[in-house]
Amino acid sequence: MQILKSIYFFLVDTVQTFALALAVFLVVYFFVARPFQVSGESMYPTYKDHEYIFTNIIGLRISELKRGDVIVFKSPMDQKRDFIKRVIGVPGDTITLVDGKVYLNNQILDESEYLSNDINTFSGRFLQDGETVQVPTGSIFVMGDNRMNSSDSREWGFLEKSEVIGKSFFVYWPISQARAIENPYK
Repeated sequence: MQILKSIYFFLVDTVQTFALALAVFLVVYFFVARPFQVSGESMYPTYKDHEYIFTNIIGLRISELKRGDVIVFKSPMDQKRDFIKRVIGVPGDTITLVDGKVYLNNQILDESEYLSNDINTFSGRFLQDGETVQVPTGSIFVMGDNRMNSSDSREWGFLEKSEVIGKSFFVYWPISQARAIENPYK
């Protein structure tokens, strides 16, 4: 009888432990941070295909997105897919592409922290070479770091802030590549 009692208490403790762990996981997952997998080469070399990142989802309720933030959002063309890109322009900013260079508010954008100086940024369907667009209220302008292989605001236009899932803050897999995600403009 004592053995059955011990087994019963062990099972109850185990179930309680798993229930508590599940509750903590769900609270964190739905309200604080979520894991995402980088899929594709649009942020290469900064983030590589199959890296896993943590994305802060509560931070958007506390602070505004800033230029340089790396964000995750629903693809404007396919809501079932998540994209990861870098914020280039915030409301009120003007963006211009001229001869492969990005101009922000009539100044060449210094992207040397995350792009090689010899990288050219070419136009897309939305933003043509020599054109200037102004980011409207409630929107942002985003680009992938791999400018030759990125579907971004140059193609499909401004991203509504309401479509942003969260701001990425840590690469956790593979462990050998674990690192904090820093905003180069802070």
